[in-house]
Amino acid sequence: MVVDDEALVRSGFELILNASDGIQVVATAQGAQAADVIRREHPDVVLLDIRMPDVDGLTVLREIQTLPEPPTVAMLTTFDTDEYILTALRSGAAGFLLKDTEPEQLAQLVRTLAAGGVVMSPKASRVLLRSHSGADSPQDADVARVNLLTDRERDVLVLIAEGLSNADIGTRIHLSAGTVKDHVSSILTKLRVSSRVQAALLAERAGLLSDDGANTARSNG
Repeated sequence: MVVDDEALVRSGFELILNASDGIQVVATAQGAQAADVIRREHPDVVLLDIRMPDVDGLTVLREIQTLPEPPTVAMLTTFDTDEYILTALRSGAAGFLLKDTEPEQLAQLVRTLAAGGVVMSPKASRVLLRSHSGADSPQDADVARVNLLTDRERDVLVLIAEGLSNADIGTRIHLSAGTVKDHVSSILTKLRVSSRVQAALLAERAGLLSDDGANTARSNG
């Protein structure tokens, strides 16, 4: 489902995605209609404009997150950097995409979202890294919970932060998708977070995404 205040954007995304194998756009909507349409259509993935004149995208995101089975949501923006990036991710968004994403890449990113992965434009990733550079003590309470993870869970956390789906993580470290799903559930519980993106942020703050941390995960796999 595509949520945007501009009809041209909605129709463009719908055309691109419907032409892609395995993807069907079940609905498009403006912001004020989004939650009602989601309740009716039950999309797996929602691409949600972060800035709309009738209702703020963050407001729509929070409303979506209150649904019994909320879809995966990725935020859309036309800006290279956006002050709402961190707020959106902390509110449960599974990614952040620019509206000028190449059509072929857009379809692949939607597939990644549907498979449970995290998607992030390179520019949005740089905003995240800058925001956390020196902003938090690595010993703060949130980051300290990373120490509660087992070695295998830390490996899985690193791969979550790379944006891999459960199936891809299983392939990388030779585990079944079901076992990976159990590890992911345990990680979210131990870290006291509600989304893979929030877990990835803690992995970054804990230094697990440094070269040493990444190499550790690969060697353990």
